[in-house]
Amino acid sequence: MFGIISAGIAPGLAILSYFYLKDQYEMEPLTMVFRSFIFGALLVFPIMFIQYVMEVEGLFHSPVLQAFVASGLLEEFFKWFIFYVTIYSHFHFDEHYDGIVYGVSVSLGFATLENILYLIANGVEFALGRALLPVSSHALFGVLMGYYFGKGKFSPSQRLKWLSFSLFIPFLLHGLYDFIILTNEDWKFWVTPFMIFLWAFGLHKAKKARIMNRQSFETFSG
Repeated sequence: MFGIISAGIAPGLAILSYFYLKDQYEMEPLTMVFRSFIFGALLVFPIMFIQYVMEVEGLFHSPVLQAFVASGLLEEFFKWFIFYVTIYSHFHFDEHYDGIVYGVSVSLGFATLENILYLIANGVEFALGRALLPVSSHALFGVLMGYYFGKGKFSPSQRLKWLSFSLFIPFLLHGLYDFIILTNEDWKFWVTPFMIFLWAFGLHKAKKARIMNRQSFETFSG
């Protein structure tokens, strides 16, 4: 059991550490990051319950609805809501890149507990594949959510636009990810370029957020 839990936790902590340590000017308090991680983990239970009810009631037979509504919209909305309620107005969220740190933290809290439960049910032999795909994809959805939350917080005149993007972009990409897996027998052939794109897109946004941090730091310090 210890091995399964360790394998379930390790990829989430590794990815979170990577994005956390990329904060160049003022790292976020670990207590805040940990709290966001726990909030994300707690989302697993209500989401699993809602998805179970949807499945039992046969609400979504279409792969499109399963991918984009039962998975993409449901999961990303709950993560978005937790971010908006617990982080968005907090005084520690005072730089563009902070949004990415907290977005990744919430997403990886969810992905990590989901990963542990999956490995307990199916075996530790799935750990590598889970780390490369579901855990990584959730982290990158969190990067994008946090990036657009940062744009919204520090661009008051376009706040509604960027807050809409902070939900719509992760939801769309999450739905595409699930749709690829649900509708292709050779899904590994299709999901690989999708993950490459997702990593490139997420890292590009993270770099842009760090540049905006640097520009703000130089403006206030010089």
